[in-house]
Amino acid sequence: MKTAENKLQAQDKSRTGADGMTREYDAAFVVSDDYQKSLPDMQNASGEAIQGARVGIQQVGISNFRLPLKYTVPYREEPLTLETRVTGTVSLEATRKGINMSRIIRGFSDYQEHIFSPELLEEILAYYKRSMDTFSAQIKLNFSYPMLQRSLRSALSGYQYYDVAFEGIVDRDNRFRKILYFDFVYSSACPCSAELAEHARDVRNVYAIPHSQRSKARLRVEVEPDARVSIEDLHGHCLAALVTETQVMVKREDEQAFAEMNGAAVKFVEDAARLMHEQLDGDRRIRDFEVACAHLESLHSHDAISVIAKGVPGGFKADFSDFKDLIC
Repeated sequence: MKTAENKLQAQDKSRTGADGMTREYDAAFVVSDDYQKSLPDMQNASGEAIQGARVGIQQVGISNFRLPLKYTVPYREEPLTLETRVTGTVSLEATRKGINMSRIIRGFSDYQEHIFSPELLEEILAYYKRSMDTFSAQIKLNFSYPMLQRSLRSALSGYQYYDVAFEGIVDRDNRFRKILYFDFVYSSACPCSAELAEHARDVRNVYAIPHSQRSKARLRVEVEPDARVSIEDLHGHCLAALVTETQVMVKREDEQAFAEMNGAAVKFVEDAARLMHEQLDGDRRIRDFEVACAHLESLHSHDAISVIAKGVPGGFKADFSDFKDLIC
């Protein structure tokens, strides 16, 4: 018995540091209301606790918080649940130390079963402004969206996945802006290379193959406040403008059709930008837009790029710079 007591004393001693503090996690500990109120609150500390310049911060929050969220898709009666990466930020006054980051996450808890759309973000942003006493806030939801694509001439079909984002922004005057991002991957056959290949055949009877490359257009579209634009609408604009979307499932007749399609829709990167401008500018639901295109050259070791914007005063400025993100 004495040996057992000695063992217990030794165990208790090993769980206590030299400072007399316990070194053991207590899974049975229950937080009372009084204990919770006694916890230090560094986010709402006084201005004296601020480090660095005492200035406001335009955006502070979380990025890459992942959730399964629901979205409407035309080909299903039930909504589709997709893994979504959430970025949520608010502004911070110069006199405040910090924000309660968990409220940005908790703001989605009450909406977990909702079907998400750009319009729903306005309601969540209103919660952010109320709960965190801030003058502006924004949310961006990034996800991969599946659409069924049929082959050009055979009976095959398969799912194409598109990188999509919904963004909501609310300012000091509670003006809400809804912005959609959409990535479209296509083939770009070079007009110059096509003509040079034909010249070699016609003039010298030399077999030549013009070059083409996998390319990407990234759309950033601001929708009019009372209008709605779907992911399918943006896909339709891209398909009408650029034509040569990369294929999912193909047989020989589909591959031949794709070659013919590229021959009928040759385009420089400048052409791609202007074709997209023509399509988007004709949609009255779209208030503003920016399109960045990258043709991943097979002739060169570098890429051809172009950026175009609608040209709205005070709107998007065609200042896109993340071209590495367009590699596909």
